[in-house]
Amino acid sequence: MKNNEDLQKDVQDAIKWEPLLHAAEIGVIAKDGIVTLTGIVDSFAKKSEAEDAAKGVAGVKAVVEKIEVQFQSTFKKSDNEIASDLLNVFKWNWEIPADKIKAKVENGWVTLEGEFQWNHQKEIAKKLVSKLFGVKGVTNNIIIKSDKNDNIEKEGIEKAFERNWSLEEKFIQVEVTGNIVTLLGKVDSWYQKDEASRIAWNAPGVYSVNNELIVEHSSQIIDK
Repeated sequence: MKNNEDLQKDVQDAIKWEPLLHAAEIGVIAKDGIVTLTGIVDSFAKKSEAEDAAKGVAGVKAVVEKIEVQFQSTFKKSDNEIASDLLNVFKWNWEIPADKIKAKVENGWVTLEGEFQWNHQKEIAKKLVSKLFGVKGVTNNIIIKSDKNDNIEKEGIEKAFERNWSLEEKFIQVEVTGNIVTLLGKVDSWYQKDEASRIAWNAPGVYSVNNELIVEHSSQIIDK
């Protein structure tokens, strides 16, 4: 069983392991499975990577992210320059429909809007933006609207969970209302929660996934 000190060290080690990050940049506080990240980094990609690293640690139930993105004045980019970079990166990526994206840049913060057929395209768009220099944050308001009129197969999603090595022994309740899928139940890690979302999004006809799975690690966190 992990105490708060052990959990803190595990998260620190996970952050140290990430190639973009320096452990000294990120402060970690662990309390009863809730991890708070603090610090200052020079890119949004680092901020995202730190959060993902923390979520992947066994025993983490929730992440409070307070990391700030700050650039040196000599390396700052204007909103116009960021917008130009956005257009170029979308134009040359064949996986997403660039003509269906609208982007707004305000003080380094990018807001994406538009309509895609698949959620993985939405995730790719956000990832492309997060890697651009000068970006402080991303709000991804792209909506998913498939051109398929198929009824969502609840059984198909459940069978996909059974085939997945990380979810095969988990009981996840799947509810389908129109084009919306809701996931209920408990899992042991953020990885399992994210994996369940990814699988549900792959079902034809899905417009939205409400992931209400609770992360509840089998090892209890004990304060020293």
